[in-house]
Amino acid sequence: MLSFHSATTRSINPRRAVLEALELAYGDPAPVTDLILINAAVGHDLLALSQAVRDQCPAARVLVASCAGVVGREGPGESIHDIALMGLRGAGFSVAHVDGLVGATSFAKGAELARGLLDTPQPVRMLYLIASGIDIANDQVIAGMESVLGPEVVIFGATSSDQMQGVATFQAVDGTLFQHAAFAVGFWEPGLAVETQASHGFVAVGEPMVVTRSEGNRIIHLDGEPAWPLFLRRLGLPATAREGDTIPIGALAEPLPVVLAEDYGNDHILRVVTHHSPEGHLIYATDCPEGTRLWLTARDEERIFRDLDRMVTAMGQRRPDQLPVAVFHADCLARGRRLFDRVMKDELVHRMQQPFACNGEVPPWFGMYGFGEYAHLAGRNYYHNYTTALACLYR
Repeated sequence: MLSFHSATTRSINPRRAVLEALELAYGDPAPVTDLILINAAVGHDLLALSQAVRDQCPAARVLVASCAGVVGREGPGESIHDIALMGLRGAGFSVAHVDGLVGATSFAKGAELARGLLDTPQPVRMLYLIASGIDIANDQVIAGMESVLGPEVVIFGATSSDQMQGVATFQAVDGTLFQHAAFAVGFWEPGLAVETQASHGFVAVGEPMVVTRSEGNRIIHLDGEPAWPLFLRRLGLPATAREGDTIPIGALAEPLPVVLAEDYGNDHILRVVTHHSPEGHLIYATDCPEGTRLWLTARDEERIFRDLDRMVTAMGQRRPDQLPVAVFHADCLARGRRLFDRVMKDELVHRMQQPFACNGEVPPWFGMYGFGEYAHLAGRNYYHNYTTALACLYR
């Protein structure tokens, strides 16, 4: 039976960060454990963190991802030296990873990753996925994984990020660093179940842009013009703007079919542009066929909180009188209340955590501010952007 332990810490020194996190999570800086997951803000060297874990827990697998901040049972941490740690002990999980994941390889690499989870004592029914956050067709990764494991497998997790600049994101597997990789933790313990859901709370505004030329996840033309320059003009940004200027304000909205919109509580699903090519192509988060209409969006603060409450209530109603044994959380830095010229996230995190707490104690909680989120929508695996996405594991 799997056990879960989590902690968040802040330290410039990677060894001290790991020692503090292990002691907070386990009460012991050198616990006996089988897997350590770390989300690390960009001020940390992922390989140094990996080595620090291996020095303390030499038998453990170590999986690390870069991010723009972390969330734990202690709340959010947004400095460049924050880490979140989740430790797993016991039988019931398997690990797989792939490298060379980019837009054109997304389906094949998703299938390859899933094949790495086939040789398990019991079928993998749910998996935690971390993938590269730049130049990846996430819908194709999901489709590739489902082609091997079946559509009933539940996929949750995130894409790694940098400090919302769209330059490079990193993943580390057992002390080896990658930039275009993905890793998955497949859960096969028979007693585990999962509930997962996402919400965003943004609204579409103005007139849509139409994708008039695309190839996979590359949008070449919008409204018959080169996509990146038009995107910048519609955002009111100069031609010299970079991804770090567009990501906080440039959420694009795709319309959802009615049945999905009713389940989501929103007429649109959001997409982030994390990169562009020298030719002016938008590197989109999913495949985007020609004819797709894309709206600019505005954050609706009250709706963000209202939709979060709706989501957490719905998740609780599906598991009455049960509390999760662990929560995996992916989120967006653009969510929360805007105060003092910054987005404050403490209230939002508190409102999502308290319904899952027992006697005021939050369960093991492992979260990151990444570039995107994997969670169910209307009972199917979906990729989201600019959301809060929760995956609660129950036994």
